[in-house]
Amino acid sequence: MKFNKAIVAMTLALVMVMSLCTAAMAEDALKIGVIGPFTGAAAIYGNACKYGAQVAAEQINAEGGLQIELLNEDDEHDPEKSVNAYNTVLDNGAQMIAGTTTTSPCIAVGAQANEDRVFMLTPSASSVDVIDGKDNVFQVCFTDPAQGKASAAYINEKALGTKIAIIYNNADAYSTGIYQTFIDEAAELGLDVVSVTTFTDETTDFSVQVSDAKDNDADLVFLPMYYTPASMILATAKNMEYAPVFFGVDGMDGILTMEGFDASLAEGVFMLTPFSADAPDERTQAFVARYQEITGEIPNQFAADCYDAVYALYEASLAAGIDGSTDAEEACELLIEQFQSLEVEGLTGNMTWDETGAVTKIPTSVVIQDGTYVGFYD
Repeated sequence: MKFNKAIVAMTLALVMVMSLCTAAMAEDALKIGVIGPFTGAAAIYGNACKYGAQVAAEQINAEGGLQIELLNEDDEHDPEKSVNAYNTVLDNGAQMIAGTTTTSPCIAVGAQANEDRVFMLTPSASSVDVIDGKDNVFQVCFTDPAQGKASAAYINEKALGTKIAIIYNNADAYSTGIYQTFIDEAAELGLDVVSVTTFTDETTDFSVQVSDAKDNDADLVFLPMYYTPASMILATAKNMEYAPVFFGVDGMDGILTMEGFDASLAEGVFMLTPFSADAPDERTQAFVARYQEITGEIPNQFAADCYDAVYALYEASLAAGIDGSTDAEEACELLIEQFQSLEVEGLTGNMTWDETGAVTKIPTSVVIQDGTYVGFYD
């Protein structure tokens, strides 16, 4: 009887020790808030970021040492809800933010985080307005101006088209920002832009825009936009029996997993992107395999960007001596200093940052073949 009581006492003691260890691990873990649209029209982007971050955290935690705890909050691509999500993750102990996913919410949250002195590393909000005047907000993705310039240079270098049409959303800062630098760089390079047409967020009929490109014999159409209007443009071109080269940017990533979209319409479409899921290196393939296990889908650029964001925050925190006990305000100042000298070898390229928060890395291109993204190496 005494032996049994001793066993019970030992068991209770062991449970208590294990509980204390678990609590200590949770307390010591680096807490990163991940904010994005996990539901709603932009959910393809937000969920890619969430699961990309999950893969990164799993890999980091498996190595031992400093652990990562992710605090996920849905903002539905709404600036007001995004600020609420930001406040929620802070209340839950977040020390830094991997987010937000989309631009307008990121501008709103960035303004609040700048006032609060909370460090933000957005995987995919690419407008210069996201980082402008905020020393605490950095980007993993290219800025909109960088995408426009790089797209024009890539089209010229690879001789993808001789007569260029551009269709862009003149009501959207993302689309307009890319268009402006594209058209300037195209003029510098001597690209022949034969058609420029616009649309707004409410546009659902793209026959005028596509007809103008076709009537002007454009053999390449540049689409600086998100995947929803791009899908309608591709369908309109198909109906008009118009088959130029279509060249898009990172906002079109996710079009293949868009509900109800006929993936055959995107066959041969090019996109400027820093990530290709078919890259042969071991790290990319391990990421793709684990992401597919979790989601059943091939990861897009947004997933890879957020994976890189979590790793960058982790590596900068290690270098700065930040752990789970560091408060968000102190962590912010330490991370600002670290990121201006940090070099990260990520899935989306080798990254460095300047004092504005903009990233430097080399863009590449993918082309859609047989319903999947394939690196374009020609």
